[in-house]
Amino acid sequence: MVGASLEAIRKAQRAEGPATILAIGTATPPNAVDQSTYPDYYFRITNSEDKVELKDKFKRMCEKSMIKTRYMHLTEEILKENTNLCAYMAPSLDARQDMVVVEVPKLGKEAAARAIKEWGQPKSKVTHLVFCTTSGVDMPGADYQLTKLLGLRPSVKRLMMYQQGCFAGGTVLRLAKDLAENNRGARVLVVCSEITAVTFRGPSDAHLDSLVGQALFGDGAAASSWGPTPWRAVERPLFQMVSAAQTILPDSHGAIDGHLREVGLTFHLLKDVPGLISKNIGKSLVEAFEPLGISDWNSLFWIAHPGGPAILDQVEEKLSLKKEKLRATRAVLRDYGNMSSACVLFILDEMRRASAEEGKATTGEGLDWGVLFGFGPGLTVETVVLRSAAI
Repeated sequence: MVGASLEAIRKAQRAEGPATILAIGTATPPNAVDQSTYPDYYFRITNSEDKVELKDKFKRMCEKSMIKTRYMHLTEEILKENTNLCAYMAPSLDARQDMVVVEVPKLGKEAAARAIKEWGQPKSKVTHLVFCTTSGVDMPGADYQLTKLLGLRPSVKRLMMYQQGCFAGGTVLRLAKDLAENNRGARVLVVCSEITAVTFRGPSDAHLDSLVGQALFGDGAAASSWGPTPWRAVERPLFQMVSAAQTILPDSHGAIDGHLREVGLTFHLLKDVPGLISKNIGKSLVEAFEPLGISDWNSLFWIAHPGGPAILDQVEEKLSLKKEKLRATRAVLRDYGNMSSACVLFILDEMRRASAEEGKATTGEGLDWGVLFGFGPGLTVETVVLRSAAI
């Protein structure tokens, strides 16, 4: 009798439908940075204008980045008040932490509020919160601060993810799937918030990969609401998450590293990241879509983390993708830069908006199946299979 009762309890706790995304919200700081003028600004504010050859290299990096605009919490005024942030190696972690422990949850709140507004339900119905950031660490964490800022119920079940890097946009969706499908009636709020104040630093001739980060990264936050079977009368389903997987690419140890030090979070590129990703991405696709009988990668809609234009170019070439497949990814890279974990939700939002404007289905470029990729330190790859709920 006890065994039967426990089985009944377990069954009653699980949801019946697949994890479904119900809303998306995004936010950026108000300070917009023009990429074309950024090299002059960057070398001036860091007192490095004497490094003429290095500045020329940085200009070429910015030109090749395919970025037009980024958004940053750090303004010229803030940097003038915190000169250690402008040095390449100077103790500055305290100043950086003071900023990000406040600004990360604050920016996350903006994105979350927009997602909740689109969702259309009272915030009291949020049962779970997953918060992700690579920008700083603190206790209680940004998840706790956001709970207070949004006025969520004290009993909301929280999960805080720190220091995961760019692949984490896929990781939080994988966790949202597990939470939504294993908790009947769950409504999971996912928030990714990134502030580059923890990584900004002056240039160094000996550390050119640090300059790559200075040319690519921007600030942004994205949020999404998830649940199992939608309440059809009051919720509008966008995407179903069919499966999710994580893997470490072979021979990729040390390809992307980040280390939290007194000087802030340092960024290191030690191997051919675009080559490693493009070489292995086919295997991830086969493992994810072979069970579904799908082998035409151009039949999918694509949400790929924009680590940089070289990654997108090589993936596109390796898989013989049509140019439009990575259009939404390239648009987000152009308009915002690389916002680490927040990027894939920005791209998902961009794609569904562009699809609606073009008169196709409200999501998924009018297609049925899609793939979301997160790439980051490890080299770690997150592969998420999505299905448009509008089909």
